[in-house]
Amino acid sequence: MRMLRWMCGYTRKDRMRNEYIRKKIGVAPIEDKLRESRFRWFRHINRRSIEASVRKIELLDFAHVQRGRGRPKNT
Repeated sequence: MRMLRWMCGYTRKDRMRNEYIRKKIGVAPIEDKLRESRFRWFRHINRRSIEASVRKIELLDFAHVQRGRGRPKNT
């Protein structure tokens, strides 16, 4: 958003909404871009064979795995 504001000539002090700036420049919201990249990765993985190590992870069952309580160890 900082780059988009700079392109339009606005600063944070101008208090312009992000949606207005995106619409003015014609840029899609960041949520849509993230969703698009996730779908692109998902399609890429689905084209791989089922024997590929990335696809084998789909078959794993993580229902019985529990994480420890508290802050993670730094080691």
